[in-house]
Amino acid sequence: MNIFDPQGPIGAAEKTILIDSLAIMLAIVLPTIVAIFAFAYWFRASNGRAFYWPNWEYSGRIELVVWSIPALTVILLGGVAWIGSHQLDPAAPVQGTGSPVRIQVVSLDWKWLFIYPDQGIATVNALTVPAGAPLHFELTSGSVMTAFFIPQLGSMIYTMNGMVTRLKLRADNGGTYQGLAAHFGGDGFPDMSFDVHVVSQLAFPDWVASTATPIGF
Repeated sequence: MNIFDPQGPIGAAEKTILIDSLAIMLAIVLPTIVAIFAFAYWFRASNGRAFYWPNWEYSGRIELVVWSIPALTVILLGGVAWIGSHQLDPAAPVQGTGSPVRIQVVSLDWKWLFIYPDQGIATVNALTVPAGAPLHFELTSGSVMTAFFIPQLGSMIYTMNGMVTRLKLRADNGGTYQGLAAHFGGDGFPDMSFDVHVVSQLAFPDWVASTATPIGF
């Protein structure tokens, strides 16, 4: 479930936002840590060159520095997060190759139901999608509110009873990834995970056919 190993464009964009945000925060955190040790060393009791102003109480220049730098950092960090999150609107279309796949997701106690209405099949706790195709998720809950999240594909989104949320994703590389419920929903929450199998676009129709075939025929 490594969010720093994205397997789709949404996950890659979210990784960029995380790294940019971390770099912006470190730009103020690291100098502050260095200043703490520098001040402690310089104003140590044994340093005769250090001077003290016991009656000093205000400096406009110092106030400008200590307020402007954090303010600019918050503005920059907020801008990166706000612009990036709006560009990654969960309902915004995601380009891809091949035909889009529509999947209805229902969170239950304590499992996930995946319905493929165009293929006429459904699975439990196992999601299979074609690589490179746009994925159109329609999500709801059959019980309590929880959150649908595939860390390597991105965009955690809530599922709620009585309403439908929409999510567009794309998986670029074949493999098996982990999905989970990212919001506490009760006793069965820790086991409410599912596998995401990304197969080639040529293999996806074969999977649909084998899934739709009744056992024993």
